[in-house]
Amino acid sequence: MTIAVIGSNMVDLISYIERMPNKGETIEAPDFSLGCGGKGANQAVAAAKCGAKVMMMTKVGDDIFGPNTIKNLESFGIDTSLCSIVPNMSSGVAPIFVDPKSQNSILIIKGANKELKPQDIDAAEDKLKECELIILQLEISLDTVYHAIEFGRKHGIEVLLNPAPADPNLSLEKISSCAFFMPNESELATLTKMPVDTDEQVLAAGNKLIEAGIKNVIVTMGSRGSMLINKDGHNKILPYKVNAIDTSGAGDAFIGSFSKYYVEHHNILEAMKVASAFAALSVTRRGTQKSYPTIDELNAFIASQS
Repeated sequence: MTIAVIGSNMVDLISYIERMPNKGETIEAPDFSLGCGGKGANQAVAAAKCGAKVMMMTKVGDDIFGPNTIKNLESFGIDTSLCSIVPNMSSGVAPIFVDPKSQNSILIIKGANKELKPQDIDAAEDKLKECELIILQLEISLDTVYHAIEFGRKHGIEVLLNPAPADPNLSLEKISSCAFFMPNESELATLTKMPVDTDEQVLAAGNKLIEAGIKNVIVTMGSRGSMLINKDGHNKILPYKVNAIDTSGAGDAFIGSFSKYYVEHHNILEAMKVASAFAALSVTRRGTQKSYPTIDELNAFIASQS
């Protein structure tokens, strides 16, 4: 049971700040961390750390970050045979600013991620069609995302799309064959142009996507938990209460772990429950991939909550 992640990698440049500087102002920040990230790579690592067999299709630059990114993926047992280096191109980077309340603000520079093209998917057809689930995000070009969705439809492979960062140009018609659409609250608001301040509003916005043909919408809502919406109704999974230190990569943690447990058992709600625990543990540590727990830590945490 293989999961294929077709998407982005980034080098996370994380600054822990007391506040953002004003225009023209220079201030000191208390701490800094550098790590491997990117929504695609984060989701691949989360799935792999949960025990999934994962292959990653991505592109890196020929700078000092590129080979290290591929080596990092390999360290988690991820198949990197579909990763490649783009000459004369920088790798993707993500400056992240984390405030004292553990809320983050993120910039992304796509770099080599922009060079992941539809033809790369076609060239890897024989290998990709062996997978059971394809995971996508929006840190690569929309044309590549659409092509991957069509590839999944053609070969009978379920597709999970995480519409992040939210793109108002995303075509609901072209993504309607996705088995799972996983936005957070702000992404849901951007894509539907509807309010999401309450659970009732989240449900209404999610149902708009169901009407467009998407099979399952799962909205991650941070400290408010997560919600599954489909034609049969809706279910809310309550969050685990933890002391959050850094929420960077928590949504990716949820998606990667959800994917592993869904592929294994095909029980959506149970996969959401485990993913909630995995994501909750991740926010108790700094960083993105390096904050993700081991299976033993995850199982111990779940046992302690029962």
